[in-house]
Amino acid sequence: MPAEGPRGAKLNAKWLTIVGIGEDGLAGLGDEAKRRIAEAEFIFGGKRHLALVASFAKGKPRPWPVPFDAGMADVLALAGRNVCVLASGDPFFHGVGATLARKVKPHEMHVISAPSAISLAAARLGWALQDIEITSLHGHPIDLIRPLLQPNARILALTSDGDAPTAIARLLTELDFGASRLTVLEALGGPKETLRSARADAFNLENINPLNILAIEIDSAPQARVLPLTSGLADHLFEHDGQITKREIRAVTLSALAPRRGELLWDIGAGSGSIGIEWMLAHPSMHAIAIEADPARATRIGHNAIACGVPGLVIVEGSAPKALAKLATPDAIFIGGGGSEAGVLNAAIKALRAGGRLVANAVTLEMEALLLAQHTKLGGDLTRIAISRASPVGSMQAWRPAMPVTQWSWVKP
Repeated sequence: MPAEGPRGAKLNAKWLTIVGIGEDGLAGLGDEAKRRIAEAEFIFGGKRHLALVASFAKGKPRPWPVPFDAGMADVLALAGRNVCVLASGDPFFHGVGATLARKVKPHEMHVISAPSAISLAAARLGWALQDIEITSLHGHPIDLIRPLLQPNARILALTSDGDAPTAIARLLTELDFGASRLTVLEALGGPKETLRSARADAFNLENINPLNILAIEIDSAPQARVLPLTSGLADHLFEHDGQITKREIRAVTLSALAPRRGELLWDIGAGSGSIGIEWMLAHPSMHAIAIEADPARATRIGHNAIACGVPGLVIVEGSAPKALAKLATPDAIFIGGGGSEAGVLNAAIKALRAGGRLVANAVTLEMEALLLAQHTKLGGDLTRIAISRASPVGSMQAWRPAMPVTQWSWVKP
């Protein structure tokens, strides 16, 4: 039965209709979508969307507020009334449908989707969606595209405006992907639809429609900055002053930290930020906070995060344990530098959520003693990691051992 509203009035069970609409406006809508728009008491959408249905809609138009209210207060205030929300293409692909679904139960919504701009772009190019990389740079730094720059990759990127394709072309050229082919697909599905192409290093397209998708066919030079897909990136990919977890140790450390979708890492004594950066590279949903006391290193971490395509890495400049006090509860913690005091290790253990993982590396006897004591007290795993590299000795080669690392990994009960 329908729920009751004020004074016992019966609420409309599916009071909210979300209609995906393309650049072709009413011409691209089916009969049901048109009927629901015509019958709605209130119609929410961007000014462009509302203009597309102005000749047809009878309800009160409600343009989205500026700045946009992700809490959807104006829509929720009309719960139970006949409300329609207009969205671009597929409302659940980086669209307002996903925002509304956080506030409105599925059984209260009726959704009529249209093809997303990404689907239209793939259709125009003849690209199989399952074989390409898809990213949204709308409202986000273009540096997020860096991890996707793999040899022979095809990428479809939602952009923020007409300037983004030029900025991306410039970035590709700087990273030695200048031979890549860029296709700008503008106003897809409407009467002003246009497709234009150019090489990244010769990109000269002008007056690009703000509503565009950028298609990229990667062509990389031998020296191109390609970020490998495995843990343990080469040390030269990071700016550092020697305070860096070396690639082999880093690979073992990331394995022990065991990143899982959507989790938060604390990287205490972050140095170059390499552990937190690689944690975030594991999946776009990952989060990390790099805690670093040295101001120069903290600045360097920011540079590395951008260069590796994870500009969302949070950097906290300060000394542990004091700097840990107000941070969000972590799912995993790594202690590299800054862990030689028992207070840091104890604070990390206390802050970690139940079921969370802690990994600490020691190269000094003092830090090793702390880890041995915690292992005796709490259990977990102790591992000794020793790496040797071949280097010249006169006219020959010999093994030179690096400082061994003692690693304690532990899961909090």
